[in-house]
Amino acid sequence: MSALVVAAALLPVPAQAQAQAQDAPQCSVELVVLGVAQDGGAPQMGHAEDPAWADPSLRRLAVSLGVVDRTSGQRLMFEATPDMREELYRLDQAMPVDASPGLDGIFLTHAHIGHYTGLMFLGHESMGAQGVPVFAMERMADYLTANGPWSQLVRYENIALQPMVADEAVVLDRVRVTPFEVPHRQEFSEVVGYRIEGPERSAIFIPDIDSWEEWEAQGTRIEDMVAGVDVAYLDATFYANGEIPGRDMSGFPHPFISHSLERFADLPASERAKIRFIHFNHTNPVRYPDAPERDVVIEAGFGLADEGERYCLAD
Repeated sequence: MSALVVAAALLPVPAQAQAQAQDAPQCSVELVVLGVAQDGGAPQMGHAEDPAWADPSLRRLAVSLGVVDRTSGQRLMFEATPDMREELYRLDQAMPVDASPGLDGIFLTHAHIGHYTGLMFLGHESMGAQGVPVFAMERMADYLTANGPWSQLVRYENIALQPMVADEAVVLDRVRVTPFEVPHRQEFSEVVGYRIEGPERSAIFIPDIDSWEEWEAQGTRIEDMVAGVDVAYLDATFYANGEIPGRDMSGFPHPFISHSLERFADLPASERAKIRFIHFNHTNPVRYPDAPERDVVIEAGFGLADEGERYCLAD
């Protein structure tokens, strides 16, 4: 069985997930892509011209991954996005549980709105969850503890904060999760990516980073990180300078896809094939299935993450 099962890009994701569950062999430990968009999702508020308002197949949720272990019954989510309600439903389609939310851990990368604000749905105004483990770095955990309304989630014990330390693995049954710090805007918290290891395969998840070069100057080469895993979900917020009319984007704190294609062009085909770009801004043309920019990425040997796709971490 291929480790990667890619969703049909034009189907609504709940239908994708149901079709995959019926038609594809199931892995014992599986990574599931729940959302692929930048924090504001697509279409984004205030952009009435976006064709996704009229065509639901073009809509995308804020970036999130899930991991399910069908042997232990364990379920993990990476990020708690503003779209967490639908993303938890999608996780339910991948592996149902008897009681919701049925989460053994939520792993947060940082305190930007698309990555943690979905925690609100665990509160007493909505789900009224009890003791959901939320894994966060020290500043992130302090931010949630000290600032409302998030502090109420802690006080009411809707969530149970689990502080993490950079480069130290969290072991949850058959899955190991290791946070590593990356350079990105840190107004309220650190920013991390994750190495996610199953019994047989591993992944990295870096939805936000300022640049590959800045990280390399701090001592970490992205190529080395990719070489150490089987699949890499990497920041691809923007395709290229100029996609936002009237703005010079050269200083934007994200690596453009066009730059990443150049940087990674000399990697062996097997390494390029590991990379699946993710975290697409609503302006990014690769959102659209008929965009020529998608063809450029695919023809160069790279991948574009699709909602509903699955990756086997153990057969």
